[in-house]
Amino acid sequence: MLGEIIAIGDELISGSILNTTSHFAASQLFAAGHEVLAMTTIGDDPELIGSTLQRALVRAEFVIVTGGLGPTSDDLTNQAVSTALDRPATFYPEIMKKIQAHGKETPAGRQSSLEKLAWLPKGAHALHTEAKSAGYFLVHEGKPIFFLPGVPHEMKSLLLETVITRLAVWEGESARQVRQKVYKVVGMAEAEINRKLAHLEGRDPRVRIGYYPVFPEVHVSLTATGSMEKEAELVLAKFAEQVSVILGSDIYGCDGDTLEGLVGSLLAGRGQTLAVAESCTGGLVGHAITRVAGSSAYFLGGAIAYSDALKERFLGVNRETLLRHGAVSPETARAMADGVRRVTAADYGLAVTGIAGPAGGSEEKPVGTVFFGLATPERTTAARANFSGDRWQIQAQACQQALDLLRRRLLGLDNEARTV
Repeated sequence: MLGEIIAIGDELISGSILNTTSHFAASQLFAAGHEVLAMTTIGDDPELIGSTLQRALVRAEFVIVTGGLGPTSDDLTNQAVSTALDRPATFYPEIMKKIQAHGKETPAGRQSSLEKLAWLPKGAHALHTEAKSAGYFLVHEGKPIFFLPGVPHEMKSLLLETVITRLAVWEGESARQVRQKVYKVVGMAEAEINRKLAHLEGRDPRVRIGYYPVFPEVHVSLTATGSMEKEAELVLAKFAEQVSVILGSDIYGCDGDTLEGLVGSLLAGRGQTLAVAESCTGGLVGHAITRVAGSSAYFLGGAIAYSDALKERFLGVNRETLLRHGAVSPETARAMADGVRRVTAADYGLAVTGIAGPAGGSEEKPVGTVFFGLATPERTTAARANFSGDRWQIQAQACQQALDLLRRRLLGLDNEARTV
């Protein structure tokens, strides 16, 4: 079924609280085979609430509304719904009984305000026997509308326990079977990925390809639907094979994979170790690697050698190399990688040195110029990249590129990496 989500609350549009409920609802609905046409976030304005709901009912087959159901004066959802749908507020004694049942644990001053929870738009049905959950649904012109509390844990519970199950059997409709695979791509811009996969779009109405920049990488989602589970899986497999061939080694993983996790698995599987030497990234590479549980099995540590003096003293970079070629150069990157590998006795030494900006660039080496060094028992190589963006963006891209350089070496894909 096609649905729409409306999140209500001044605290959401002011940025005081992050809207996590809509994200959760969308992910759960998708997993259950439904499609969300739109997600809207609005404030506690009765007129706006009413008009937004009316528009949603025109284009969607069901609507989920979160927030504004509480007992305080700024909870205006019920009032707005009653007016917009011409459903007068109606007192529900069974809900009031539940409220009274909890009277012993409710402060006396709040018991009267909680009566507001028992006044709902005409035709409403409680979603849960527990009145504190403040959730209900009603059917308007044949379309179900679910009203859920804005409190995340209450909303999530009602969504999973009641909304998803009701939608699954709504008027005998069988939910579509949905299968999805998310490819994680490194080193390629969103537009370039789109250009390469464009010819696959529209070939089959059961397939949808989406492109999502998750800086500093790009995620490509492949979604397949079918009336039966087997149909959806076969369609997904057919297109998944084509996407894998087209994007090739630029895909580092899928779904829950991370670049640092993959690199760690490759090192652990071989019983090999890594050490890093960082300048412009200031420890980001080491931080990324140690985010993975169990990284102590393969990560020995590293050095943040920001100044030339520390590069020389800690890593053994030759002073002549620094004077002749500069700290940001392939020669220095290689020397840093060799140095950290030597002092730690690691199997791999990975180094990063560059200009993160906003100052410090030149015509020959503009801001965003970064060199990488990778040392192994067999050889030491260097690669260059030119990134754009602010200081943080350049550092994040450099960290990712360093990990990808190591990934390619571990997989024997060195010929696909640019070296200097």
